[in-house]
Amino acid sequence: MRYSIFSVVDHYPDRLRSVGEFYRQILDEIALAERLGFDNYFLAEHHFHEYGVVPSPPVLLAAAAERTSRIGLGTAVAVLPFHEPVRLAEECAMLDQLSGGRVALGVGSGYLAHEFAGFGIAPQEKRARFDEALAVLERALSGERFSHHGRYFHYEDARLNVPPVQRPLPLWVAILNNEAAYHVGRAGRNVMMVPYAQFDDLGQLAEVVAAYRRGRADGGHDPDGGDVAVTLHAYVAESDVAACAGAAVPLQNYVESRLYARRRTLEELDGKGLVLFGGAETVAGRVAAAARAGMTRLMLLANFGAMPAQQVNESLSRFMAEVPARVDAQLREPQAATADGDA
Repeated sequence: MRYSIFSVVDHYPDRLRSVGEFYRQILDEIALAERLGFDNYFLAEHHFHEYGVVPSPPVLLAAAAERTSRIGLGTAVAVLPFHEPVRLAEECAMLDQLSGGRVALGVGSGYLAHEFAGFGIAPQEKRARFDEALAVLERALSGERFSHHGRYFHYEDARLNVPPVQRPLPLWVAILNNEAAYHVGRAGRNVMMVPYAQFDDLGQLAEVVAAYRRGRADGGHDPDGGDVAVTLHAYVAESDVAACAGAAVPLQNYVESRLYARRRTLEELDGKGLVLFGGAETVAGRVAAAARAGMTRLMLLANFGAMPAQQVNESLSRFMAEVPARVDAQLREPQAATADGDA
């Protein structure tokens, strides 16, 4: 199991925290995440609304690169229909050079109506734009010279003058349903998802992972390979009661800020296993259950709803100090039982 962090960077203008102050809080949090041993820190890309206030993740991640030395720095996701792919490739390559080879690239097709309207792009075009942009992006990031003449983009004998350190860059594709999971698997790519936005309960994760694994097998890839990254809201406290009390107001703020997502209560999300709110033992049990369903990377959404920085940092520290060892122990239990039975 790998552990990373994801932030929407949801902003609340009526709170006493400016955008610049929030950026500094995120940079402090990325530095803390490195000290705690997290693998990656992923930032969302959003436009035209306080839903998220990082329209260009590479800019903020470049600042993070100067404050860290090990942790991976990722987008989750770069919304490809809004990008000219060679320009995005150049930004990612520069960030990879600045960070010494630490870029982690999550990509997606977008889903927010106001963002498509703001860029003047018809939502009906998003799949075609995504597919073409991704093909160009990967060719550009290979560092090789290429030509491309498609529906939206045209390049002749082009090559990045600054290639990335990593070739290829680690890349995940965000999905919203089983069909998409199958196609991502068939292409041999890594996959990422947010159950809060797409599942009725966490039990559906196994179905999506099964579709992904079938796709990998049908595409001639190792069906057990690939990375399945899952984002879950997380708040770890000294007890389940304390965790739910501490997360209640931030979660309500977050839910109310979602422009199109189904609005669900803490009690519903907690009851369906779609959040990691609790003491270390409870959280470890939920992480282990998701791992058994096929998750290989947990992305903690720990900074949400204007939660104070100290509260976020205490939760992240407690998680890494107390949860991973418990998860490992729980995941070993069925194997130990089988071994005993065979004996």
